[in-house]
Amino acid sequence: MSLGRKSLLLLLSLVASISTAVGLDKDKKFTPPALSSITAKMTNEGVTVAAVPYNTAEQAKTAFGKVNPYEHGVLPVLIWIQNDTNKTVKLDRLRVEYIDRDRSRIENTPASEVQYLKGPNRPNFNPSPIPGVRINRNKNPLAAEEIEMRAWAAKMLPPGESAYGFVYFRTGHRSGAKLYVTGMEEAGSGKELFYFEVALD
Repeated sequence: MSLGRKSLLLLLSLVASISTAVGLDKDKKFTPPALSSITAKMTNEGVTVAAVPYNTAEQAKTAFGKVNPYEHGVLPVLIWIQNDTNKTVKLDRLRVEYIDRDRSRIENTPASEVQYLKGPNRPNFNPSPIPGVRINRNKNPLAAEEIEMRAWAAKMLPPGESAYGFVYFRTGHRSGAKLYVTGMEEAGSGKELFYFEVALD
């Protein structure tokens, strides 16, 4: 094979691998609704908290692909926090609770624990062509990597910046529910910001 042909094949394989990588990245991408378009929000002392419950199949598809956590007993709620002050806000002690219309408080489940809330009903081991190996065909949908990938992770929010991510609750969603957010502090003074109570209707 000539050097030119080898170079051409190498170039084509490189382009194909880049295209595949871009395609995979595109599939994993999530674009949240614009903060300005979210009606469920509250502003205190220059900080805005907005929230959107993802309880429909259409919403779930945009964020989690083939997995709909709500069908498996987990309500994802997208939260947006915008810092319009001139001070950095600490979020490492952020606490988010779901308050249903009966005023029951439900704490969020860490994203790393969501996969353990509901596993497969029972193991379904099918024989493998390799002797001594059994394959479990029954996968846990809540173990999807998108659940942790999309989770809220911000620990600090500089002035003029915003951050978003999902928090997860083991509950159904009904009209009249609210999101209760506490634990934000000014980084310099340690002063805790006023609580946020966002109506989710």
